[in-house]
Amino acid sequence: MRHRVGKKKMNRDTSHRSALLKNLSTSLIEAESIETTIAKAKFVKPYVEKLVTKAKSDTSFTSIKRVSAKLNSKDATRKLFTQIAPKYVDRNGGYTRIIKLGKFRDGDNSEMVRLSFVEDTKKITKKENE
Repeated sequence: MRHRVGKKKMNRDTSHRSALLKNLSTSLIEAESIETTIAKAKFVKPYVEKLVTKAKSDTSFTSIKRVSAKLNSKDATRKLFTQIAPKYVDRNGGYTRIIKLGKFRDGDNSEMVRLSFVEDTKKITKKENE
C-alpha cells in the first residue's frame, strides 16, 4: 500500500533530485522537446506544467523571481514568459505530452520517450482552412 507516500525519490538524495528537476525542466523549456526515460519524464512533467501555469497567470516581478529560482538559466525563464506561456493562455492544463519512442537505452534497457510541449491545434486548423 502507498499510504502517506509523498513523492517519488528516483533513487537519489534531495540535492541530486532537485538538480535533476531543474536541469530537465530547463532543457525542456530551451529545446521544447527532450528525449529521456519514462520515469524521468513522468517525474518532471508536473513540475514543468506548474511553471507554465505560474508564468501564464501572473507576470509580476515576484512570480518571475519564483520561477527563475526553479530553473537554471535566465534564458529559459525569459523564453517561458515570452514565448511558451502566451501560447497556452486559453488552455487550462496539459501543456506537455509524453510520446513513447519504441526504443530502449543500451546498458540498462530503459524505455525512452520524448517529452515535448503540446502544439496548439486551433492555430493549425485556422491555417488549413485559409
